[in-house]
Amino acid sequence: MNGKTSRILALLLALMLVVAFVPGCAAEEEPETEEPVSEQEEPVAEEPALKTAMITDTAGLGDKSFNDLTWQGFERAESELNVEVKVLESATINDYEPNLEQLAQAGYSPLVATGFLLTDTVSKIAPQYPDTMFINIDGFFEPVPDNVVGVGFKEHEGSYLAGVVAGLATQDSFDERLNDANVIGFVGGMDVPLIRKFQAGFEAGAKSVNPDIEVIGLYTGSWDDVAKGKELGLSLIEQGADVIYAAAGGCGEGTVRACQEKGALFIGVDADQYNTIANSGDVMLTSMMKNIDVVVFDLIKAAVDGDFPAGTMQTFGLEEGGVGLAPWHDFESKVPQSIKDAVEKATDDIISGAVVVPEEL
Repeated sequence: MNGKTSRILALLLALMLVVAFVPGCAAEEEPETEEPVSEQEEPVAEEPALKTAMITDTAGLGDKSFNDLTWQGFERAESELNVEVKVLESATINDYEPNLEQLAQAGYSPLVATGFLLTDTVSKIAPQYPDTMFINIDGFFEPVPDNVVGVGFKEHEGSYLAGVVAGLATQDSFDERLNDANVIGFVGGMDVPLIRKFQAGFEAGAKSVNPDIEVIGLYTGSWDDVAKGKELGLSLIEQGADVIYAAAGGCGEGTVRACQEKGALFIGVDADQYNTIANSGDVMLTSMMKNIDVVVFDLIKAAVDGDFPAGTMQTFGLEEGGVGLAPWHDFESKVPQSIKDAVEKATDDIISGAVVVPEEL
């Protein structure tokens, strides 16, 4: 064997020894000890900032109007403010008092009583629970109890704008359902001063732009009689009304269907009813909105922040952003600019004080 071959064999032998040695060393290395895995603690749920609850009036949730708007404020508060929310629906007026007492005893505060019909009950129950805060939407107190906030809206101001729209629309021909009778209609729910305030503003707005117009007002006597709302809508259309404004809670859906069947335009109330009454866009000219959801959220937030304005009346009109008209939606391209300009001018005039809208007929 020559020298070159010997060197090659020696090199191969050395490599074999290295390969055999490395696994051996690796086997002798102490395995890394893993730190014991401690049991993960369950995350502790954050305590709610407060518990707040709502009591509906007899129209209940699903009215596509007043109560649903209030509940929207609660849903937003639950999402954004970490509060616990609850609602009790009132089938009859006899449910108001036990519902309020049940929630007060369960520690909910503030309690939101939805509607002026609960005012007397709030006045009775609030002094019995001085540590519970109460909010009464459309509740008016004189004097206001120390643990109550009464919330009012200048519905007559928003209704005035609806009247301007209706008064000008019935003179125009931007829609084939508008006739030359110069008649518009109003459907109210219960015949009470609050709803008369809607009608007073509506009539004043219509006559401000159309002095010769006839405004016919009819009342269902209910908040949830959809059939009655349709019956009165049909009656108004038979009398020549081509634009109808309804402030009647759930009854308004029946009036919408009357407009669709017999050919008239509709103005909704409280919420943007284009979004709450299904398949209504073909007749839904606009809606007079009460921004109840925003007000409810703001008052719950004030309670969370420790700045609840107990013992006061809070009133929201055009200037405060509490009322106003909804978008035109399907009528955006149909409504003449002259009507849109008239609404803007009326808004400015009311805010400036140049126009004072009546609250009574």
